[in-house]
Amino acid sequence: MDVDIKTLDNGSAGSTSLPDEIFGATPRSDIMARVVQWQLAKRRAGTHKVKGMGEVSGTTRKPYKQKGTGNARQGSLRAPQFRTGGAVHGPVVRSHAFSLPKKVRRLGLISALSQKHADGKLIVLDVANGTAKTAELAAKLKVLGWTSALIVDGIVDEAFLRSARNLPKIDVLPSVGANVYDILNHEVLAITRAGLEGLKERLA
Repeated sequence: MDVDIKTLDNGSAGSTSLPDEIFGATPRSDIMARVVQWQLAKRRAGTHKVKGMGEVSGTTRKPYKQKGTGNARQGSLRAPQFRTGGAVHGPVVRSHAFSLPKKVRRLGLISALSQKHADGKLIVLDVANGTAKTAELAAKLKVLGWTSALIVDGIVDEAFLRSARNLPKIDVLPSVGANVYDILNHEVLAITRAGLEGLKERLA
C-alpha cells in the first residue's frame, strides 16, 4: 500500500510503500492486551516489603507463663496478633515479570502498527531532525495538529530529542525501541523513512 510522506513543515516529500504483512494485518486486540500487560509487569519495581514475625525487632521471651493467668497462651510478642508483631503473608521483594513468547510479542507489535494505519493515525515522515528548539518544534507540531504523538526514527537525533523532551505527550523512540504500549498510548504514530526501514528489518 502506498502512503504519502510528510515533512515536519507540513509539506510533501513523495510517497512510499508499506508492506501489507506489517501494516495491513488484522489487528488482534487480545494479543495487544497481552503484550501491554507483559510490558507493564516488567516495569513494576517489586520493591514493596513488610517485615514478618522473624524480622521485626523485639524479644524472643514468652510474654507470660503458659498456664495459670487466664489468658490465651502466647509464645512471642512478635506474633502478628500483637501491635508490634510482624505481618502475615505480606508483600516481599520480587519480580512481577513473566515470559511471553517472541512470536506473540511480534504479532502484538504488528497488530498495533496495523491498528494505527487502519485508524488513519499513521504518518510517514521524511526526517525527524533539524529542530533544536522546543518552541520551534511545538510550532511545527501545532501546524500539523499533533497533540499526542510518538515519533519513531532509525537513529534518534540528539538535538531533536532534546527539543521534544519538554513537550507533553510527545515522545521520540528509535525503531528498536518501538513497542505496543507507547504506540497505543499516543494518538498519532509518526515513522520516519529510516524508522520504517528499521521496523521492516526488525519484523522481517
